[in-house]
Amino acid sequence: MVLSELSSNQQTTMINLSKSLNVTSISWDINKEPNPCLWKGVSCKAPSNSSVIQISLSGVSLSSSDFLPLVCQIESLQILDVSGNLLSKIPSGFLSDCGELDGLKLINFSYNNLEGSLPVFVGFAGLEFLDLSHNNLSGAIDLELDGLVGLKSLNLSVNHFTGSVPTRLGKSKVLKVLQLSMNKFHGIIPVDIVGYRNLTLIDFSSNNISGSVPDRIGELSKLEVLILSSNSLSGIPQSLSNITSLTRFAANSNKFNGAIPAGITKHLRNLDLSYNSLSGSISSDLLSPLNLQTVDLSNNGLSGSIPTALSPSLVRLRLGSNSLDYVIPTAAIATLQNLTYLELENNALTGLISPELGFCQNLMLLNLAGNQLSGSLPMELGKLSHLQVLKLELNLLTGQIPIQIAQMSKLSILNISWNSLNGSIPPSVASLKNLIDMNLQGNNLSGSIPENIGSMTSLMELQLGENHLSGDIPSMPTTLQIALNLSSNLFEGHIPVTLARLTGLEILDLSNNKFSDLMIRINETQNINQWAKLIYTLKRRVHGYQHSCFKNLWLRSS
Repeated sequence: MVLSELSSNQQTTMINLSKSLNVTSISWDINKEPNPCLWKGVSCKAPSNSSVIQISLSGVSLSSSDFLPLVCQIESLQILDVSGNLLSKIPSGFLSDCGELDGLKLINFSYNNLEGSLPVFVGFAGLEFLDLSHNNLSGAIDLELDGLVGLKSLNLSVNHFTGSVPTRLGKSKVLKVLQLSMNKFHGIIPVDIVGYRNLTLIDFSSNNISGSVPDRIGELSKLEVLILSSNSLSGIPQSLSNITSLTRFAANSNKFNGAIPAGITKHLRNLDLSYNSLSGSISSDLLSPLNLQTVDLSNNGLSGSIPTALSPSLVRLRLGSNSLDYVIPTAAIATLQNLTYLELENNALTGLISPELGFCQNLMLLNLAGNQLSGSLPMELGKLSHLQVLKLELNLLTGQIPIQIAQMSKLSILNISWNSLNGSIPPSVASLKNLIDMNLQGNNLSGSIPENIGSMTSLMELQLGENHLSGDIPSMPTTLQIALNLSSNLFEGHIPVTLARLTGLEILDLSNNKFSDLMIRINETQNINQWAKLIYTLKRRVHGYQHSCFKNLWLRSS
């Protein structure tokens, strides 16, 4: 049994606090539970339960802030969490009274509706963690937080703060974590930030910050994470390579140009410089540091070849939408046993898709679309048993679709459109029970659609247009919703009435074939409304209906 040894003052305060809250979701009832230490969200000092040290009122739909000064009467309080409510203000009584609680270490007002400017925090000598993120606070920040001498973590993300990036964040400069993302700060990154030598995490993403990253940022010897994404920054300092503790650098969606600084990945695990204007080649040692796990350099202007020296720790490599050429260093990639995502799309890569890619047993996504790759699809791709997305469209691939593709049992997206593949669609593709999107259009495929395609019970989109397919159209999966495209093939004869079963279909394209008529036979057991709906569907949804080779469209009774 846990006994309450709270002082009479704290007992009274907790009772008064329970009355002032007046919310049913926390059930603070002294009659049902006389020990406040056992109330939901309340923690007391163990093992004696002599004082309340934590109050958590997170996500209980509080809208009034009137109870907050009462909390400050609990002199032993260390943690106050009122996140996820509907509070619109922090009362002055709370700021003055709780400012005198030297033991208060953490205050969390995140995910509320706080408005107005940032309040001035006076006192709070022991406060180490302050979270005011996800509110509607606005205005510039000057000295409001400078008195917080013990502040180690500050989160002001997702507000509407303006002005310069604040640097008066505790006179003792013991700050370790600074999160200011998704605000409206502008100007440059102030050099004064280097004065906080204990910083381990900086997040300035999604603001309007411009200029170069200060070269002196390399003096932050304890920095582990630096996130500068979605700003207007234009210069990456070489000094980042001097920070031996830096494991993550994300600066995507900025205005960085020129070459990637040498040695920047020396100590990194994660690098994201995507969606910039970087140019030049990828240095031979950029992707080789042993700890490097994820690299995203996509959507830049990088040229030259992909380096052959690759980190064995790589999990994700994204180099898409650049101007990289030459061949894919498949021999080096095949040794990457941890590689899960390989994205090299929209470059000028040439050569063959090597069978050695089949050794990347943990690949879940392979995207080589939009290059100049030639040759056939290697059957060894079937060894990629974990692959979920295969995108090879817009290349120069020839030959047949290997039957081994059916061995990729987890595949959900298959896109090998707009190549020069020939032969028939192997019936074995119907065994891909997780396939959602199959796109084979724009090839030279011939023969008929596999009769067992209707068994693909996850398929939502099927693109087979711009081929040389013929024969009967089999029953299609009733799961098709996004599109069924059979246009520009060699189908002829009757349009099958089984298409009427595709009641959730958004787009049906049968144009540019040789259909002669729509023959529908109705007997007394069939529902004429179903057939009428199919005719309506064809008229409304078939792309190019006016130019199709329909001779007749009618109902014939029997």
